Amino acid sequence: MAKPSEITMLLAEMGEGKSEALPKLIPLVYQELKRLAARFLRDEREGHTLQPTALVNEAYLRLAGQTAGWQNRAHFMAVAGQVMRRILVDYARRRVADKRGGGEMPLDLDQCEFRVDAGESEELLAVDDALSRLAALDPQQARVVEMRYFGGMTVEETARALAISPRTVKREWAMAKAWLRVEMSTRSEP
Repeated sequence: MAKPSEITMLLAEMGEGKSEALPKLIPLVYQELKRLAARFLRDEREGHTLQPTALVNEAYLRLAGQTAGWQNRAHFMAVAGQVMRRILVDYARRRVADKRGGGEMPLDLDQCEFRVDAGESEELLAVDDALSRLAALDPQQARVVEMRYFGGMTVEETARALAISPRTVKREWAMAKAWLRVEMSTRSEP
């Protein structure tokens, strides 16, 4: 198991633009990324064929182009979670557009035979839209949701990444969940 200081050092090197740091980092956090991907995919339709490995690989390709100044492992995992969320949302958007007769599907995820029915795609887009509206109202609450739900981070990890207290994370998490629940229920009414 890698030492947290080793991970933080590699993240700092990536922030400095050293391209050789990411290939060294990925093996150290791979299993954690795979668990995060599995968590995302658990919420998808039964019988889909995309494996956590494919989602991690797609996220790796997107992370490889970034030179963000990641502060620590928790911050990196939060960003990785956001990237995985974006991958699934982008795919859902393509599926909805396809359902309505538009656009061709890029090969990256299509090669993995990832199937989401149109209803699930629209639901994922609705969640993403609601989270975007929350971010406009309260950016900190939106970040807490991204880190806790999409990043799979604990209260303590989220608090460290956002430089706030765990108690504040718990309060923001509770308020954001309540707001999102109301927002999603009012949007789904005819």
